Amino acid sequence: MSTRRTTSSEPSDGSGGPSPTRRLGKPQRQHLVARIIAEHPVPNQAQLVDLLAAEGVVATQATVSRDLEDLGAIKVRTPGSESVYAVPELPAEQVAPEDHLRRVFGDWVVEVSHSLNLVVLRTPPGSAHVVGSALDRAGLAGVIGTVAGDDTLIVVVDEPTGGEVHG
Repeated sequence: MSTRRTTSSEPSDGSGGPSPTRRLGKPQRQHLVARIIAEHPVPNQAQLVDLLAAEGVVATQATVSRDLEDLGAIKVRTPGSESVYAVPELPAEQVAPEDHLRRVFGDWVVEVSHSLNLVVLRTPPGSAHVVGSALDRAGLAGVIGTVAGDDTLIVVVDEPTGGEVHG
C-alpha cells in the first residue's frame, strides 16, 4: 500500500488533501481563465496555470498561452507598475475579424442546417453564445440577428439571402 503526500504545488480542497483535478473543455476553461483574470492580478502564465490548478483544473502553459490569445488578453500596468493580464470588454459595435469568425466556427460549430431564412447551428453544450457573439460582431450582410441557447444557435437572415449554406 502506498501513501500519497500533498506537495505545495498541488491544489487543496481545504480538507487537508489535494482537490480532485479535472480537464475542462476549451469554452469552459476559457470562461474560467477570464474569470480568474478578472478576480486576481495575474502577471504571468505560470501563475495562471497555478490558479487554474487551485480550481482543480489541469492546464499546461502552452494551453494557457493559446487561451489568452483566443480571449484577446493583453498586459496592462497596475498602479504599482506591475504588468498583469486583462481581457478587454468588446463593445457590441466592434467588428470581429473574419479569421476570428472562421476560427470560432471551426472550434465550436458541429452541425449546420437551414430552412427558408433561418440557419440552425449546433455547438457543444455551453458554446452557442460564443458563436452568436462572434456572428453578431462580424456584421455580415444579410444577417438580421441571432438567438443562442445552450448548444443551439438560430441565425435569422433576410429573405433575399435565404438560409441555404454555400460552401
